[in-house]
Amino acid sequence: MKKVLITGASGGIGKSIAECFYEKGYFVILCGRNESKIKEITKSWKNNYAIFTFDLSQKNKINEFCNQVTKSHENVDILINNAGITDDNLFLRMKYDQWVKVLDINLNSNFLITNFFIKQMLKKKWGRVINITSVVGHSGNAGQTNYCASKSAIIGMSKSLALEVAKRGITINCISPGFIQTSMTESLNEQQQDAIIKSIPVGKVGQPEDIAGCALFLASECSSYITGQTFHVNGGLLMV
Repeated sequence: MKKVLITGASGGIGKSIAECFYEKGYFVILCGRNESKIKEITKSWKNNYAIFTFDLSQKNKINEFCNQVTKSHENVDILINNAGITDDNLFLRMKYDQWVKVLDINLNSNFLITNFFIKQMLKKKWGRVINITSVVGHSGNAGQTNYCASKSAIIGMSKSLALEVAKRGITINCISPGFIQTSMTESLNEQQQDAIIKSIPVGKVGQPEDIAGCALFLASECSSYITGQTFHVNGGLLMV
C-alpha cells in the first residue's frame, strides 16, 4: 500500500485530494493546522490514515515534523504540497512581513518538506511529488505579487528538480488550478462570482474534485512518463 502525504489537508482542495486517495486504497497522511476539520474529514474512515496537526509557518520545526512522519510510517511514496496562504496588498503598500510570510509557507516550506522526503524516494528509486500552484503563477494578478511569486517559483523549482531525479523513477509535476469552489471563492459576492464565471470559457468554476482527480492520475503508474510538467485545470481560463 502506497503512502501519500498531503499538506494543507484540512479543507477545500486538500480535503478532496485526501478523500480521493483514501477511496482508491492509499494510506493517507493528512497534515494541516485545523485538527477538528481533519477529524471531520476522517470520521467515517476506519483505518489506513494518520493525522498530523502542524503549522508550516514554524519552519524551524518542519524537519522535526518530517522525522515524526517517518518514525511513525517509515516512508512517504507520494508527496502532495498543497498548503498555501494569501496576504494580499498592492505592491507599493505591501509590507516586507507580508512578502516573507507568504513565501515562507508557500515556497520555503515546500522546499524543506520536499528536500526531506525526496531522499527516501531516491533510496527506493520511486516517488511522486505533486505541487499545487495556481493560474496566477502564470498570468499574474494585481495585489498578489507575493502569492504569484511563490507559485511561479514552485513551477521553476519543480522543473529543475524533475531534471535532477528523472532517472531514479521519481516524477515531479505541478497542478495549476483556476477558480475552484472553495471558501476563498465563496467569500466573493454574487457580482464578483458572475464576473469570474463569464471569464471562464466552460462557463463555471471548478470543483476541488477536479484537482483531486488530476493528482490521482499524476500519482499513478499511468503518469510515469510525465515529469516537469504543469497541468492547467482552469476551464480554459488560461491556455498556455
